[in-house]
Amino acid sequence: MCGLTGFWDPRGAADAEALAGIVSDMAQALVHRGPDDQGVWIDRGEGIALGHRRLSVIDVSDRGHQPMHSGSGRFVLAYNGEIYNHRPLRRELEQLGHGFKGHSDTEVVVTAFDAWGVEDAIRRCLGMFAFACWDRQQRRLWLGRDRLGEKPLYYGWCGDVFLFASELKALRKHPSWHAEIDRSALTLFMRHGYVPGPYSIYEKIYKLPPGCLLQMDTPGGGAAADFDPFPGEASAKPRRPFTYWDLDTVVGEAASSPSLGPTEAVDELERLMRQSVARQLVADVPLGAFLSGGVDSSMVVALMQQESSAPVKTFSIGSDDVTYNEAEFAKQVAVHLGTDHTELYVDPADTLELIPDLPHIYDEPFADSSQLPTLIVSRLARKSVTVALSGDGGDELFGGYDRYRWSRRLWSLLRPIPRAARSGTGRVLTSIPLPAWQAVARPFVRGSRNAGARVHRLAELLSVRSREELYRQIVSHWRRPRELVVNGAEPRYLLNDASLGREFGDYVSHMMYTDAKTYLPDDILAKVDRASMSVSLEVRVPMLDPAIVAHAWRIQQNSRENTKQTKWPLRAILHKYVPRELVERPKKGFAVPVGDWLCDGLRDWAEDLLDPGRIRRDGFLNPAPIRDTWAQHLSGAADWQYPLWNVLMFQSWLEGPQ
Repeated sequence: MCGLTGFWDPRGAADAEALAGIVSDMAQALVHRGPDDQGVWIDRGEGIALGHRRLSVIDVSDRGHQPMHSGSGRFVLAYNGEIYNHRPLRRELEQLGHGFKGHSDTEVVVTAFDAWGVEDAIRRCLGMFAFACWDRQQRRLWLGRDRLGEKPLYYGWCGDVFLFASELKALRKHPSWHAEIDRSALTLFMRHGYVPGPYSIYEKIYKLPPGCLLQMDTPGGGAAADFDPFPGEASAKPRRPFTYWDLDTVVGEAASSPSLGPTEAVDELERLMRQSVARQLVADVPLGAFLSGGVDSSMVVALMQQESSAPVKTFSIGSDDVTYNEAEFAKQVAVHLGTDHTELYVDPADTLELIPDLPHIYDEPFADSSQLPTLIVSRLARKSVTVALSGDGGDELFGGYDRYRWSRRLWSLLRPIPRAARSGTGRVLTSIPLPAWQAVARPFVRGSRNAGARVHRLAELLSVRSREELYRQIVSHWRRPRELVVNGAEPRYLLNDASLGREFGDYVSHMMYTDAKTYLPDDILAKVDRASMSVSLEVRVPMLDPAIVAHAWRIQQNSRENTKQTKWPLRAILHKYVPRELVERPKKGFAVPVGDWLCDGLRDWAEDLLDPGRIRRDGFLNPAPIRDTWAQHLSGAADWQYPLWNVLMFQSWLEGPQ
């Protein structure tokens, strides 16, 4: 795993030494992603510069040094990722007469570009990756990203210079860097707690969408105003990303495929999972796995242990707070499977110490509080291994989130009722103050502190016009973020523009699809990438093998199995390896008690960041709704940890280098 960066400046104002110095500084900003080696390559005549930081995983010799030239000398590649089928691709290329100096997957990729061209080669590659490649013959720059968005890639214009990098911090090192905060993107962040792609927190700086390539034949800031960041056909615009793999196509093919019986669905899924896990165990450095004790990570570890002749190294973290602690379950699974297990119990003080590091690690505002335990378990694992496998992706592919079930039930109740009647009921419910609801609920509801907030939030859902709007509101932290962001407006994206997605007859399929296109790459995978790479740990996600994704959608679209139990195909496989009683329990998630901390250990820190005068001077947010929400949270009238954490993470990020 690595970090890449570079720029294209056709003005020719800088000499070779200056170009090399600039891109070297940009690459140095990514040293955490690649502590083992640094490389730069420039072409002064073209004004192109590529920089790379290497974390050596496959072929740790200098034969894996990047940027790497193809055998013909035509292509120069800066690459971040792992290609899991690089060995069969290598054999195929050797049969075509191509030679190799080492055994890295990078060399396979750049040789494949020579043999088949960039587009065809990338379609053959299975793995997680982001890359920048300069075609010296065509004078063309290629940027590419893997199918599901496991690895990040930012790009955009600063004046006449085109910049790109694995993380924003590298772009900031270029002397032409000047980017304003995008208030539209900030509005989306306040709604979701992450910035949905293709946007970034900065104007004219974008995330390359998953499954996309971007081809640049001529750079220039003048074209930036006309740039369309959404993927389209390859010929649509010269500076418009185009897709080489699309979830919409996968879903459509699944819908038209023959139906699967439960046994066939599970047997094929197990075969594909074993194949994916086996591919991802290839490394020239120590390898292990995250183990939470839940269904997804337990299944990955079980299959790893089946493929390994030695105990697999597994890692989990625990808490003395039983509400959030899953370490005891992870340990039971580890003992049963015979892994070499390491667990670390952390107290709130350990976790709170990490909070000042978050803005630098995540690079743009990011407010999924599970970023904290993810960072801790990454640091724990890195003491023993360089690569870790993770169970991420199971919830989005196999319907694991509880919100899928209760959203469907809620919509089935709301749909027959006229919207006017629903809206009127909602106004009545929200007219009753939060403390009154709390007092009513106290004798009957455990944890009644948040009863009023839950009633008010439910009341706001009563006036939705469609099931799509219902889901957008359910996954929102601030449901009216335009009232929060000064001059804010929500731009076009999947959750507010149906033309960017596809139609589904089944509501659960719609929610899973939406999450796979937004929440998975921009929250879950971004969280894991930044946390792990901040300590130079490579994390692989076997569940996101394209064949598994396709099979999961075939099950979702065609299986007749009772789907009241979440992730039933995964559970059916897991129960072959782990006793049911060790893994069947209510889902807790990877969370921390942020709401309680804000009233205790984090209160002074939060008070400082939420000071109305400070917020007003910054000029991005309206302090009034923030102060009201903060007061309600401190009084115990409601638990507003999620919207408050959004504001706090933005305010904390705003303090850093911009």
